[in-house]
Amino acid sequence: MSTIAASFSMLKNPAIIQFLLKGVAFTLLIAVVAVAVGILLGSILAMVRNYCTTGRTRIFRWLASIYIEVFRNTPLLLWIFICLVFCPTPKFLNHKMLGLTTVEVKLLFKAATALILFTSSVIAEIVRGGLNSVAHGQFEAGHSQGFNIVQIMVYIVLPQAYRNIIPTLLSQVITTIKDSSYLANVAVIELMARTRQLLSSAYAYNGTGQVNVSDVFVLFGVACVIYFVINFSLSCVVRSIQKRRAKQPVLVKE
Repeated sequence: MSTIAASFSMLKNPAIIQFLLKGVAFTLLIAVVAVAVGILLGSILAMVRNYCTTGRTRIFRWLASIYIEVFRNTPLLLWIFICLVFCPTPKFLNHKMLGLTTVEVKLLFKAATALILFTSSVIAEIVRGGLNSVAHGQFEAGHSQGFNIVQIMVYIVLPQAYRNIIPTLLSQVITTIKDSSYLANVAVIELMARTRQLLSSAYAYNGTGQVNVSDVFVLFGVACVIYFVINFSLSCVVRSIQKRRAKQPVLVKE
C-alpha cells in the first residue's frame, strides 16, 4: 500500500471522522458564543462611543474608545495567551462538561474569553457604522412620539442599524470562525487542534507505523475543506442579502 493510499485510508475510520466532527461542533460553538456575546458587548460599546459625548458621560466614551482600539489593533493570539495566564475560571466550570476534561473546559473558557474580547471590539465598530447610517431625524421623530432615549434606541435606531450591517456582520462571523483556529495553540479541542492531534498519532491509523508527509496533506486538507464549506455557505448568504438589498427601490427625497 502506498503512503498516499494509507493516508486516505484513515478517513474510512469512523472514530476519526467522529473525532473531527466533534471538533467542528466545538469550532461552531465557540464562534457562535463569541459572536453572540460580541454583538451584545459591541453594541453597548458602540452606543457609548457614539452618544456619550457631553458632560460627565464623556469619560465612558473615552473608556469605550480605549477598549475598542486596544483590542482591535493588537493580535488575537496575544490576548489568547494573556487570558490563558491571567483570566480566572468560574467555579461552576471546575468539572467535566461536553465530554471534555476539567482542564480542557478551563482552557476552552479562557480561549473563548479572548476571542470574545477581540471580536466585540471589531463588532463595536461595525455597529457604530450602522448607527451612523441612521438619520438623526429618527431621534426627533421618536421624541415627537413621546419615546425616551432608551425606547428610541431599542425600537427605532438599533433595528435599522442592525439591518444595515447584516452583510458586514455575517462577514465578521466568517472571520471569527477562521480565527477560532488560533485556539489550537493552547490545546483547545476545536477542529484545528483535533487535526493536529490526529496528525501526531497518524502512525496508529494509517497502517504504516509512521507519520508520513501525505498524512499532513490529507488531514489538513480535510480541515481545509470543512472550513471552506462552512465559510463559503455563509458567504453565499452574504451575497444573497446584498443582491436582495440592491434590488430594493431607492427612495429619493424631493
